[in-house]
Amino acid sequence: MPVPVPRQRAIPAVESGQAQAAGAVGGPLKEEAHRDAAPTSGATLTLLLIEDDPVGSPIVPELLDSAGKPVRVRTARNLTEAERLLTDDVHCILLDLALPAPGGSDTDDELAVLHHVLQLAPRHAVLALTGSGDAERGAEAVRVGAQDYLVRDELDSRLLSRAVRYAVERKRSDTAERRLTESRLRAQENRRLERGLLPTPLLDGSSLRFAARYRPGRSRALLGGDFYDAVRTPDGTVHAMIGDVCGHGPDEAALGVELRIAWRALTLAGLCGDELLGTLQEVLEHERPDEEIFATLCTVDIAPDGRHAGLCLAGHPAPLLVRPGVPARLLPYDNNGPALGMLPGSRWSRMQVELGAEWSLMLYTDGLIEGRVGAGGERLGQDGMVEMIRRQLAEGLRGEELLRAAVQEVRRLNEGELADDVAVVLLDRTA
Repeated sequence: MPVPVPRQRAIPAVESGQAQAAGAVGGPLKEEAHRDAAPTSGATLTLLLIEDDPVGSPIVPELLDSAGKPVRVRTARNLTEAERLLTDDVHCILLDLALPAPGGSDTDDELAVLHHVLQLAPRHAVLALTGSGDAERGAEAVRVGAQDYLVRDELDSRLLSRAVRYAVERKRSDTAERRLTESRLRAQENRRLERGLLPTPLLDGSSLRFAARYRPGRSRALLGGDFYDAVRTPDGTVHAMIGDVCGHGPDEAALGVELRIAWRALTLAGLCGDELLGTLQEVLEHERPDEEIFATLCTVDIAPDGRHAGLCLAGHPAPLLVRPGVPARLLPYDNNGPALGMLPGSRWSRMQVELGAEWSLMLYTDGLIEGRVGAGGERLGQDGMVEMIRRQLAEGLRGEELLRAAVQEVRRLNEGELADDVAVVLLDRTA
């Protein structure tokens, strides 16, 4: 029977450094997989031989790695010894399939010893050693998890050295591919979860038009510490809000979702103004991971006739009001109260605002105004944002197109990605 030649497999480009999968993991994953299954540069390749008569083994002592360095060989006569010798510096296991089943129990499973070793050493490359005429069991061993099989009577140092190197490389490749797949699945699951946590405004029956733009600050995320929502209550009032939890990590994103859901539930239950904000502050105080965490909030409730609204500010920037024939301007923020979570027992004023027959109201978080402008590192600020929106309105931009242009312009002025989350909401009423 011809000697089975170890099968080579091309290493994916994501491992070899020639390419990196978009949206997947990068260097740290590849390095971790390499540490698990292959020797680092300059390290000695170590082989663990498991057979009941290692002294009588036909294996030639002089095994060499790809750099011509001797391969270190450890021997174990049974699985108990193998478990003791299976340290982190072992790279490959050569297992005699003729070993008795673990524990000496009778079993019909001819590969029971292999299954035990695969379970014992899931991160190590495994070569199965068979007798002549037992190629079928060797092939089955490869199918269930071994990297290759070798025939004892036809083994020499050259073939074994080559098989060990290829087995280690194949295991490394398999590990990297598996982790890459797991990382992609986790990323997809996280994206689905975060996408499901973004709000769906409940504005059925309202004549107002709604648009929103959201951009988290943390890399590869869909959700940050900013949050917004809009609902219409049975009396015809349209309620909208936008908020910002300090920070933009996953904990802040989770707290933002909790506050948004609480706001919607409380609003639909009939609360507004100071009573609503006070209850939200209690929610934040109970749910925040740290007592220093706070959140700013802006809420508006637009009357059923659409001509006036109530405004509450809790440490948040004032909305921008756009009306035909007059320059866009910020609403008054003289009665701006403290951010939620800053002062226990705080109160918040509700201010009446006249909107008129036709208007646009833009709510935003500070990520839109805190980007840098120019080489001096100055902030865009509210004044700069107002001028930018006025210019874009003069160019005929409206609705979703206006919000998209505003966020793009702020990023361009910042000369790169913004460090903070950005959320912008626009409500429009036409005559």
